[in-house]
Amino acid sequence: MQWLLKVPVALIGVLMLSMGLRWLLAPAGIAGELGMPLLDGAGLSTQVGDLSAFFLCIGVFTLLGLSTARPHWYYAAVLLLSLTALGRVLAWLLHGAALLPNAIGPEIVFSIILLLGARILCANAESGS
Repeated sequence: MQWLLKVPVALIGVLMLSMGLRWLLAPAGIAGELGMPLLDGAGLSTQVGDLSAFFLCIGVFTLLGLSTARPHWYYAAVLLLSLTALGRVLAWLLHGAALLPNAIGPEIVFSIILLLGARILCANAESGS
């Protein structure tokens, strides 16, 4: 039954890794898909560097959690995703940014799935199941 949780956890990890790699290899495509212009100069360096690191870290942390059954890896990924969702809401409330439920929703759902992974998959691994 653990595979019912391992599959979505693995898919989240692979999705985040692929998004991070796309920021490194084909940033124009993913920038457009995420509703942002591709910047140039120092802005492009920051955009590619920061966003590739963000997605790659979530992917690596998620897959490390899955492969090692250590909950701290999941918590690191959840923290990044949850703070992103919070930042989006605060940008809307404080700065007049567009509210993006289609981005916030998956961040929250992914966080919940990863928290379940930390709790269930890691607990089962510790008990020897």
